[in-house]
Amino acid sequence: MSTSTDLQASLRAALGDDMVLTDAGEMLRFCRDWHGDVTSSAVAVLRPRSTQDVAAAVRTCRDLGLSIVPQGGNTGLVLGGIPDHPENQVVLSLERMSAIRNIDADDFSAVVEAGCILSELKDRIAEKDMYFPLALGAQGSCRIGGNVSTNAGGINVLRYGMTRELVLGLEVVLPDGTIFNGLSTLRKDNRGIDLKQLFIGAEGTLGIITAVSIKLMPCPDQVATALLGLNSLDDAIKLYRRARRDCCDLMSAFEFMPPLAFVLAREAIPDLPMPIAGDYPAYVLMEISGSGLVDIADLMERFLGGVMEDGLVVDGVIAASQAQARNLWLFREGMNEGQAKRGPHMRTDISVPLSRLADFVRDAEQAVSEALPDCISVSYGHVGDGNVHLNVLPPSGSPPDEAAARIYKAKTVVNQVLDGYKGSISAEHGIGRLKRADFEERLDPSRRALLTALKRAIDPTMVMNPGCQLNFPIIS
Repeated sequence: MSTSTDLQASLRAALGDDMVLTDAGEMLRFCRDWHGDVTSSAVAVLRPRSTQDVAAAVRTCRDLGLSIVPQGGNTGLVLGGIPDHPENQVVLSLERMSAIRNIDADDFSAVVEAGCILSELKDRIAEKDMYFPLALGAQGSCRIGGNVSTNAGGINVLRYGMTRELVLGLEVVLPDGTIFNGLSTLRKDNRGIDLKQLFIGAEGTLGIITAVSIKLMPCPDQVATALLGLNSLDDAIKLYRRARRDCCDLMSAFEFMPPLAFVLAREAIPDLPMPIAGDYPAYVLMEISGSGLVDIADLMERFLGGVMEDGLVVDGVIAASQAQARNLWLFREGMNEGQAKRGPHMRTDISVPLSRLADFVRDAEQAVSEALPDCISVSYGHVGDGNVHLNVLPPSGSPPDEAAARIYKAKTVVNQVLDGYKGSISAEHGIGRLKRADFEERLDPSRRALLTALKRAIDPTMVMNPGCQLNFPIIS
């Protein structure tokens, strides 16, 4: 069996020193997860500069008996990009493949390499007076290839759909090192099975995405953002139904938050000004946007006037500027940082039928309270797509082993309630390694057989991210 030193030397000989990192200190950021909860290692970190480099790396790793963990911005939350068998795995980072190959405003499309940071891509597209609607809290660090590989969600799903809906074509390096070039920008192409869909959401288990062609939209030059205080989450669901009817497809975001969100956000950002004086049982952060002849500000004012007159909304504030809108969104984003500051906690990414969202939150929080009375539940998320992040915070200062035990018990309790609602354990984050056991436990035989057949047909040597999603054999 080759030693790690032998394997590193073979990688350098085949790929060159520029592509291969082996220093433990330099590799650390590629082998630690986004929250810093898990630190691993790898034989090496490979950093290609081109699709041809990726293909060469794949062929070399296959010949050396190494498996590959593809990685974009390493912002994933389910350990899909973190090695779990460091003695025979390499991380392949796409961070140096960041070119924007083309932006075509007339075609409403762009072709971009997988390592392009999402926020930088959005800025370049905006320079052309166009808009790419994928919006995530990590958009300053995440990369478009990872967004596609995980089928990322975000705050604009209810209007624009998941990442899958925004992809026109892909370029992918397959497990044998060949390159699948499917970078079409056609909207309609009905020539048989849509092969790009095999790789979207596959988390690098079937190939390495090296470039993406994406849909663009007209830039929304009018945006109205409002923070609303309500009497209950049930009222938030009613408000959403009303907004869908009155604002139609111009509504781009509809988020619900508990009162604790403001406490957590200000723990992370102490100087964040409170936008509403009162304290309410539930809050909604709502945004509508558009361009052209539609008067978005008037639409928001008329809509809120009606729902406040009907008592559905108790209090609210409409952002008067982009800066004020940004401050409202900081509460939604800052609450995540506030939770992290309180230490390790359970993070979920659940979806249930929209009509049952309020009931699920009530039942799950009650179950957690009964099982773990010293823990705090924090439920928030995207009302319009039924996605709930029901997180559980152990008591501050809990010893690591006690916190881990509480987190495991909370996950079990919440998943039991979720199963009764026929929901999903992963709405937008993926499966990775973190949720693999829970995923496999709930996998019906026919779906398992199809997934296994796909993996074995496309990646028979199991070189691509083994251990992610399903527990396929590891190459030794």
